[in-house]
Parts: sequence; C-alpha cells; structure tokens
Amino acid sequence: MFELLDALDTESLGAMLTDDAQSVDENTRAWTRGRSAIEGYLSELEEAASDVHSRISDFNEIVWGDVGLVTFILDQTYTMGGEERSITAPTSFVFRRDNGDWKIALIHTVPIPEEG
Repeated sequence: MFELLDALDTESLGAMLTDDAQSVDENTRAWTRGRSAIEGYLSELEEAASDVHSRISDFNEIVWGDVGLVTFILDQTYTMGGEERSITAPTSFVFRRDNGDWKIALIHTVPIPEEG
C-alpha cells in the first residue's frame, strides 16, 4: 500500500478501500468518511504532493476472522505546496474481508508533534 502511496497511484489505493471506509491524517485533521470522499481526497493529494517517501517500523498484525488490525509507526517525508514535510505517526489500519479480498475499512494516522 505504501509503495502505491509513494508513487501517488491514487486509483489503485482507492480500489483497496471498502465502500464505508473512514480516514484521518495530518492534512485533513478531520474524518473523511466513505470511499468516494477518500478517493476525492487522494485525487487532491495526487495534485498537491510530491516526493513521497514512507518507512514503516514497529509493525504488528492481528486477525479476528474476517477483520484484521495492523498497527505500526509511519515515518514519512513529502513535499506539499513547495514545502518539505516530515512526520512520525503511530498508525492503525483496520482491514475487512470483502468478497474474499482484504480491503481497508479504517486508516488512522495522526503524527506526534515534535518536542521542542
């Protein structure tokens, strides 16, 4: 998924979402609800962002039948509006089986402010 994000392949990212997916991140600072709304946000991101580089650490996965939880730390750099940004964000994804395929139902990634 992060290979797709780093490549800003928003169409492929949208295909990974459930219809009722929800998302929050450092740019929206609010909930985005529903696949079409998240795809709209991703399209805007594709136009506004560049040079995206993501690194994942402290990865953990738990599966309960048709639901899975993935938690990790996301370290990411990108350029937005000509400004280079860098974040460290504890992140959670909830996956749900949808017609036999794992789809993303929740993206929760909110950075920790740097101390200083």
